[in-house]
Amino acid sequence: MFNIGELNSSNNLLLDYLKNQSPETLAAVAQSVSPEAQQIISQNVQNLFGILPSQHFNVSITSDRDNLAGLIGSAMMTGYFIRQMETRMQLDNSLASAE
Repeated sequence: MFNIGELNSSNNLLLDYLKNQSPETLAAVAQSVSPEAQQIISQNVQNLFGILPSQHFNVSITSDRDNLAGLIGSAMMTGYFIRQMETRMQLDNSLASAE
């Protein structure tokens, strides 16, 4: 996954919370995401990086800690949003089939 142990957690409650989770818990949460949601999040992160096709380009990306933390936060919020929409879609489908 990612190494959150090296990040500075002063005044960051989310980072403190993540640091207190076991690797097994973080892996279980990551594995619970549907393939569709994983694809959307992957595409979003690639768009944020501006990834060029690897078969034609040798891409190297560097960043500082603050920008990387912002990227991780953005990916987490995207994941949260996608999961909520996925839940809503399942609920809508369940209600539609019940009618």
